[in-house]
Amino acid sequence: MWRRAINTIKNKHFLSLTGNGVMTILGMVTTAVIYRQLPMAEAGQWIFFQSTFLLIDTFRSGFLTTAFIKFYAGAVPERKAEVAGSTWFIGMAITGILIACNVPALLFTASFNHTGILLFLKWFGVAYLVTLPMFVATCIQQGEQRFDRLLYIRLMNKGSFIIFIIVAIALRRLNLDDVLYSFLASNLLTSAYAMLMQWSGIRNFGKRSKNGIRELFNFGKYSVGTTLSANMFGTSDTYIIMAMLGPAALAVYNLGRSLMQVIEIPLVSFAATGMPLLSAAYNQNKRDEVIATMKRYTGLLTLGLIPIVLVAIFVADFAISLIGGGKYVHTEAANVFRLFMTFGLLYPADRFFALTLDVIHRPQVNFYKVLVMLAANIIFDFVGIAIFGNVYGVAITTVIPTLIAVAIGYRELNKYRSYSFFSVYATGFAEARSLIRDRRLLR
Repeated sequence: MWRRAINTIKNKHFLSLTGNGVMTILGMVTTAVIYRQLPMAEAGQWIFFQSTFLLIDTFRSGFLTTAFIKFYAGAVPERKAEVAGSTWFIGMAITGILIACNVPALLFTASFNHTGILLFLKWFGVAYLVTLPMFVATCIQQGEQRFDRLLYIRLMNKGSFIIFIIVAIALRRLNLDDVLYSFLASNLLTSAYAMLMQWSGIRNFGKRSKNGIRELFNFGKYSVGTTLSANMFGTSDTYIIMAMLGPAALAVYNLGRSLMQVIEIPLVSFAATGMPLLSAAYNQNKRDEVIATMKRYTGLLTLGLIPIVLVAIFVADFAISLIGGGKYVHTEAANVFRLFMTFGLLYPADRFFALTLDVIHRPQVNFYKVLVMLAANIIFDFVGIAIFGNVYGVAITTVIPTLIAVAIGYRELNKYRSYSFFSVYATGFAEARSLIRDRRLLR
């Protein structure tokens, strides 16, 4: 019994799921504190800053994350060192370009009255600099499947952020600048911790190679487009709502959307553990195993999400009240949450179809697919707001780009190895029965 418990705790899927669960709880606590302490309009400004920061950061994370894991997972030690060093080189180059762009951008701060834009123009160079070591460290630990270390890094980041915010509240009433300074300080502390623990791989910088840099670049030029366009969904929603409905409406919409982290916990966790398996099968030219792994993860995750979605629909009002406070109770936030949770049953198929396309070296398909999705998202955002006149118009039309993604992903994967769409869920059901019968986690 104890041996089984210990083996379960050490299981990579359990560690990944636990890590993302803990991070989600801390993230929700942080969101609750910020939403309760800041006025609705200021909360909307902070959301705008975060959305813009994450969008620009995609040039680094989108360029390197998938490419790094693809070439790093399962490689010999010498190859791993080469990939890590080459990743550091490209990461430094991208960060340097962003910092260089920050200097002339500071000259235009007087031209803007928008608080979110001003915060971004003043601080984005510093933010990307202090997050670089932490970013590379998370890539390396994911590639090594050291989800225990990944948990420590994320715990340091999220935990210190909320501690700094609580200190600011204790000293005085929290304001927007306090949230920003807490954000920068927590990232600086986490990067320092990763380097101190020698998890960042900076020692491999000298082992970079032109060939390694070229490989990462050639793959990353497609994956960055995919990730950038994908992140534009949330960002385009943010900008359109801000422009047409105002920051208070953005705060309401984002509160309902932010609770979708409940679904992101298993999605991110199993994507992190599934990609190395998919990559290893592809690198060994095992097409049947690639598709079988994709089907197992997608089907099982979808089945597992059904009870979560049902519970979320019933407790939506309570969840909004708990996180946002009384001022959000009678807004559209709860129904936005219900809509997103319902559409979330399509997310496993969307996520793992896209992940598998990257693994089988067809990132260009994901790139063009996401461009189509982005165009549809923007068009239907405007149409939805014109029809409903509130954030429901944005939330309801979110399902359209997701349906487009699933359809394109399924069609393209069938060109690699033919399979039935519904066999994905049949495989998931069979895997679920096997898990229950054998009392084990995913292989």
